[in-house]
Amino acid sequence: MHEFQHIFISIIIEAFPFILLGVLVSAVLQVFVSDRLIAQLTPRNPIAGVLFGSLLGLLLPLCECGMIPIVRRLIRKGMPAYIGMVFIFAGPIINPIVFVSTFNAFRAEPSIAYARMGLAFAVCILLGMVLYAFMKRNPLKLGLQSFVSQGSRLPDDDNYQYNHGHVNGGIQDRIQATFTHASEELFDIGKYLIIGAFITALAQSALDPSLLHQVSGSPALASLFMMAAGFVLSLCSTSDAFVASSLHGIFGPGALLAFLVFGPMVDVKSLLLLFAAFRSKIVVVIVAFLIAAVWIGSMLTEKLVFGI
Repeated sequence: MHEFQHIFISIIIEAFPFILLGVLVSAVLQVFVSDRLIAQLTPRNPIAGVLFGSLLGLLLPLCECGMIPIVRRLIRKGMPAYIGMVFIFAGPIINPIVFVSTFNAFRAEPSIAYARMGLAFAVCILLGMVLYAFMKRNPLKLGLQSFVSQGSRLPDDDNYQYNHGHVNGGIQDRIQATFTHASEELFDIGKYLIIGAFITALAQSALDPSLLHQVSGSPALASLFMMAAGFVLSLCSTSDAFVASSLHGIFGPGALLAFLVFGPMVDVKSLLLLFAAFRSKIVVVIVAFLIAAVWIGSMLTEKLVFGI
């Protein structure tokens, strides 16, 4: 019980600053950034758009906990949904903070840091092109927070553009509106963080370390196991490399890459947040795609890059 309490509190303390940062940035975008500016900055070419979404983390190096409220706001502001969705999964990995932490964790084998960035980039490029080709409906859920500025709930219309709530008053009105939007979104998102932390702490406290040695013999099984571990453990992408490096003698580079790439893309906390913000069907399809892409990609990378 003591271990469960320690893990639960640690997850909340670790994730809450990033959630808070995410909702503050989201509120600033809502109040101070116009829809027209978002439209002007977003590439129209799909290939350029996918590249833009994949590399946006270089400018906004946020942990996965803060991504979803920001992307939800950007999509409401007019960013194409496929670009925003790519940013959600690429940003937590393809950013300078995560690269430096991974490089430091694997000083003896820095190629893992480069392979982590490369595999995440390749998976997100493929995801972006698939979403551009096949995602025809608006992926956002229309919840209460979507209509705060409207004062009433509107029909669930896929053509609704979410272009409301931009404040054109003085600086004092804008600052007040920023904190209002941030508090509403924090309440909307925060409850899912608590639920996710509870599930994660329960799983971590019950995990048997002897399972690691039983599955490490098969590369395919080891990659799947480490992906599942990344999902359940729900570690922050700025610190998970140090956990992976401690397993370097047990698992091969492919399994470690599966852990380092899939975990920041999809874990218990982020999955609940995804279901809170986006339509369930699109979330299920994306997660299934990521499972297949990361699993196959990690094994290919192990063979092609590390020669194992």
